[in-house]
Amino acid sequence: MGILFLSFLFVICAAFSTEENEDFRYAKREVLLRKIGHELLLQSGDRTSRVLPVKKISENEYQISFENDLSFQPDSLVNLTKRVLAKDPLADDYIVNVMNCGNSTVAYGYSVSKDKKDDIVTCLGRQQPRACYVIDIKFKPAGLNTLKNGYLLGGLSFLAFIGFIFFRSKAKSKSEKSSKVLPEKQPADLFTLGSVQFDAKNRKLITNAITTDLTATESRVLLIFASSPNEIIERSRLQKEIWEDDGVIVGRSLDMFISKLRKKLEIDPNIKIVVIRGKGYRLEVGA
Repeated sequence: MGILFLSFLFVICAAFSTEENEDFRYAKREVLLRKIGHELLLQSGDRTSRVLPVKKISENEYQISFENDLSFQPDSLVNLTKRVLAKDPLADDYIVNVMNCGNSTVAYGYSVSKDKKDDIVTCLGRQQPRACYVIDIKFKPAGLNTLKNGYLLGGLSFLAFIGFIFFRSKAKSKSEKSSKVLPEKQPADLFTLGSVQFDAKNRKLITNAITTDLTATESRVLLIFASSPNEIIERSRLQKEIWEDDGVIVGRSLDMFISKLRKKLEIDPNIKIVVIRGKGYRLEVGA
């Protein structure tokens, strides 16, 4: 149990650590975007007006806007974004669109990729007129979110693996204890249950010279009860010992055989199989 707790604690700590690192990287990215706006104003000859606060449009999209109109040279803008965003380790692929403020139409746009041969850059060498522009930069949604999700999923998978080993070991231990109580080779004994004799070997109930036949499964179920009369038998134990070897455990099958046994044991009203809610069953044998 201690291993499970430590593993869970590890995953939680990793989640918070990853989220803190992510917040730091986002903050650094916004600083780099402001730097792009600042240098673009300088290239336009403007040393006094402000770069307005960077807007985060979505998880991976940002907009840079300006206090005053400006003009720009496409060649300079492309080189500027490549140089500044090279300091962002997760900005390998992004698309830049320079939009007109009034109608959001794209005045100029280009795409930069980690593999330079996939860059899409056109219309260089054409000075853009002075106007009100908004620079929209959309990053490929990989780095930050993929890093966090992958880390957390990996941690949860590790936790699930530890849990599987723990519970499997516990189930095996419980199975070994059960096998000590009831060996695989069931003894060919006679059990006296009230006025009824249970012949486990021949699968029969005998009372007052009346014989009632039992099926193999009914006999196996009754043998467990007869070995521990007036004691609670867990439902899970019955399912495990009766059906586990067949590879299939079905709850309704147990209910069906319990019901059949009840009817066959009605020959003695002092014998009852009662349900112990939340625990299992008990074979009650009266005087």
